[in-house]
Amino acid sequence: MAVQQNKVSKSRRNNRRAHDALVAGNPNECTNCGELKRPHHVCPSCGHYADREVVAMVEEVALDEDAA
Repeated sequence: MAVQQNKVSKSRRNNRRAHDALVAGNPNECTNCGELKRPHHVCPSCGHYADREVVAMVEEVALDEDAA
């Protein structure tokens, strides 16, 4: 079991934790549809990545009440 040799001061502890804060995302505009998307990811709204369609998107299908 690990046991510390000397007490770690509040200042040293807080300095170590100074880089642990979460940062906000950095969304980019999709070149195809203009929606915001994560960088280096496929656009969730149109399915394009780097000016080519990677995922074929399907339009919404209206289900009948009997079919559901």
